[in-house]
Amino acid sequence: MSQYAQSLTSLALQKFKKNFWGVLSLIYIVICGLAALFAYVIAPDHSENANQMHLSIHSQPPGFSVDILTIPSMTQNKKSFFYRWFTGVHTSDSEIPITSFNVMENGLEYEQYVGDGVEGMPKLLKIEGEKDYNAFAKAYIKHKTFLLGTDKYGRDLLSRMLIGARISFSIGFVAVFISLIIGLFMGSLAGYFGGRVDAVIMWVINVTWSIPTLLLVIAITLALGKGFWQVFIAVGLTMWVEVARVVRGQILGVKKMQYVTAARALGFTHSRIIIKHILPNVVAPLIVISAANFAGAILIESGLSFLGIGAQPPTPSWGAMIKDHYSYIILGKPYLAVIPGMAIMLLVMAFMLVGNALRDALDVKG
Repeated sequence: MSQYAQSLTSLALQKFKKNFWGVLSLIYIVICGLAALFAYVIAPDHSENANQMHLSIHSQPPGFSVDILTIPSMTQNKKSFFYRWFTGVHTSDSEIPITSFNVMENGLEYEQYVGDGVEGMPKLLKIEGEKDYNAFAKAYIKHKTFLLGTDKYGRDLLSRMLIGARISFSIGFVAVFISLIIGLFMGSLAGYFGGRVDAVIMWVINVTWSIPTLLLVIAITLALGKGFWQVFIAVGLTMWVEVARVVRGQILGVKKMQYVTAARALGFTHSRIIIKHILPNVVAPLIVISAANFAGAILIESGLSFLGIGAQPPTPSWGAMIKDHYSYIILGKPYLAVIPGMAIMLLVMAFMLVGNALRDALDVKG
């Protein structure tokens, strides 16, 4: 039996490898996942939530470059590397975009960036205890390029996009996990026992199914409160219905097989028959539906963030970025809303293509 299962797995893997778009989408998902995991390592802005604001350079186009003067704070961040890798650097340093600077004996003279060809008033910076301002200028004045430009608060858009990807992947994993736990439990009970149990569970499924998903998520979110984890739980609690229907339908067909009848004749418990003999044979459709639910969870979270009841500021979210900048589409700077919108579209499409490729490889019908 194990060799037969292995041969089916290898056959499905070979069929999946032949699907160009499925493989390409899977590679894209892996790259996005790694970028989200190591967001604070590769992001130009290492501050917590990439929330370093420079209002003088707000809404700049991709490729914009400027010199940044960093004024160090007396407060030092002594968090471990792994803590900073996961949550970013909590810094009190001040960053000032400048157009020019001049090292003097008693300080550092600089012109702050104003924009539109306007020259700023020169200012003199003095640091207590600092004697070598040449070394200070080399250490704390850096030329910075914003590859995707800056948002309306002057924050690095690339850094916000990378960290915002964490929200999309987190909502997908948590929502799919919750939906699988509840859906497997409810669908298994309904399909295996049938009768009144099936009737009651199907009534609950039909009632839940009849409520618009977005409205149900909003109601649960408002009941639990606005926040990061509340959205995850709300989305997961609305996606179990489809899982339960698929599991119920699969079990209704599988439970009539001879090996299930033999397991009952041997006196195995219902839980053992369901877990060890029935559920392993309904894994294929669950994999496909999980990929679709992952994409659906990303879309729902983006919609909630756009409405203002998703991840709350300053936590970066692709949906919230579109909300903050959709008016810029008619103001000549559409990239501020188009970039996060394209990111959502590409990630959702990648999961849908992977789901279609898995359906073809596993030969799941219906």
